[in-house]
Amino acid sequence: MRWQMSGGRTPRARMMGRWRRAAIVGLAAAAVALSGCSIQITSQPDPSIGDDTMLINADKGNPFFTRNFNPYLTNTRTASRWIYEPLILVNPLDGTQNPWLATEWSQPDARTIVMTIRDDVEWSDGEDLTPDDVAFTFQLLKDNPALDIKGAWQHLESVETEGDDVIMHLQTEDAPSLPILGQTMIVPEHLWADVKDPATYRNETPVGTGPFVLGNYNDQQYSMDRNPDYWQADKIEIEHIILPSTNSQLDTVSRGYDWAYSFISDVEGTWGAASPDNKWWFPPGGVIALMPNLEVAPFDDVNVRRGIALSLDREEIAETASEGYMEPAGQTGLILPNQEEYLDPSIPDEGMITQDTDAALEAFEKAGYTLDGDRLVDADGEQLEFALTTANGFTDWTRAAQTVRSQLAEVGVKVTLKLPQPAGYQSAISNGDFEMAIGGMGNGDVYQAYNNLLSSEFYVPSGETTANNFERYRSDEADALLAEYRETVDTDRQAEIVKELQGIVYDEMPVIGLYYGGIWGLFNDAKFTGWPSEEDPYMIPQNYDSAPLGIFTRLERVKEDDK
Repeated sequence: MRWQMSGGRTPRARMMGRWRRAAIVGLAAAAVALSGCSIQITSQPDPSIGDDTMLINADKGNPFFTRNFNPYLTNTRTASRWIYEPLILVNPLDGTQNPWLATEWSQPDARTIVMTIRDDVEWSDGEDLTPDDVAFTFQLLKDNPALDIKGAWQHLESVETEGDDVIMHLQTEDAPSLPILGQTMIVPEHLWADVKDPATYRNETPVGTGPFVLGNYNDQQYSMDRNPDYWQADKIEIEHIILPSTNSQLDTVSRGYDWAYSFISDVEGTWGAASPDNKWWFPPGGVIALMPNLEVAPFDDVNVRRGIALSLDREEIAETASEGYMEPAGQTGLILPNQEEYLDPSIPDEGMITQDTDAALEAFEKAGYTLDGDRLVDADGEQLEFALTTANGFTDWTRAAQTVRSQLAEVGVKVTLKLPQPAGYQSAISNGDFEMAIGGMGNGDVYQAYNNLLSSEFYVPSGETTANNFERYRSDEADALLAEYRETVDTDRQAEIVKELQGIVYDEMPVIGLYYGGIWGLFNDAKFTGWPSEEDPYMIPQNYDSAPLGIFTRLERVKEDDK
């Protein structure tokens, strides 16, 4: 029988509720108190930038730009991924797959993917895109593993063409590999075949299929120009894009950006107050969670994990950590409301766990811990205590960790904080050098989210390095479900498997959900409208990776009569 909580507001009420909070951390672009007066910083658009031109805060120099448009390199310019396009455009919010350079696809079986390539697409130099370009691209990634940033050849056995189709043969029954392979950005064979070392190639004069081509370029900024021969040219109303190299938080608010991506304290009083045309949308993009090391006692006992989960007030944690922007998260591993269609209705309260001190102490007691004064102790009188690790500089995670420490102290658990630098944090969780850590779970692809969290394929003992399953979870049941998901192309059965997997996360608590991590989309409606929103969440509002391709095609110029 599944354990169940009672009391507290319903998760639907929490999800629908919107917190409003006064400014917590003063941002220079907000109101600055000076000798008893308040100075309001407002947005000052550059008058030299025309109404057909978009100013985007999406790229940074260090301090200068390197002219690098190789889309597979980590230090590529942001706009390289608006020049080169994927076969399938995936919305990371919910995993929706949109036809892009591939018009359609099928999976005749779990080891085969067939993609039909568009026949009306040209490279920006006038050459036709062909299925051979697609096959060449995958071979390029195989020959140069450092470029295979999506991990395509972890799944592929071979790629061949047949007419307008590209046929992908997989190494194993691997149905969920479709979106991974579909997100591969395609490059032109007639230019890249002659590149001597693709792994270091800067591609300074890029030729792609995307909506924009490179315009002017210097150390301080570069521009993009509309590609008149783009296969969706009739949907692109932006003529030019400017990307400056310098963009501080003050710049973000005051410079007149049309699109930015940034966490800003008191967004209403800063970005919102700077211009009546400034809008924002901060949807949830993942779950921030407590991640116990399951190889470290007593976290190998589910009753200890449950006691910790029941001790926490997630509303306070979410409010404090995210300054009220994000909602508390449930214990299913799903991102709600993005993935509501996958939610198992038999799980109580949509997976939300309400703070219940009495129930927490009962769970701790099952694990052998009782409250002795203000200390939770075991049979030998030793207090339950542990170190909680998070990355120094991740301010919301640090605030969450501090709040968790305070709340667990109320039930007699002693928590100390460890704050290594980000590289040290990543090393610690990868190597299992932690007791409990703040981390993340969940993404728009439900299979990948559960596979990364639960699969024993990622298991290594503490002291060895892993790329996922940092908590070191192992379960024959979870492995069998994940394997069955890979083996079936029956979407109804896949949906049932997702429900079973979320039941495992809810019941066994390999990680403990706290609150949602945000996506920080900032927009200005003065020149262009049609941005994604809570009412129309057609794409994640980030201005990096391939997501902007789906947004550029939806934006419309504001007509002079409408201003």
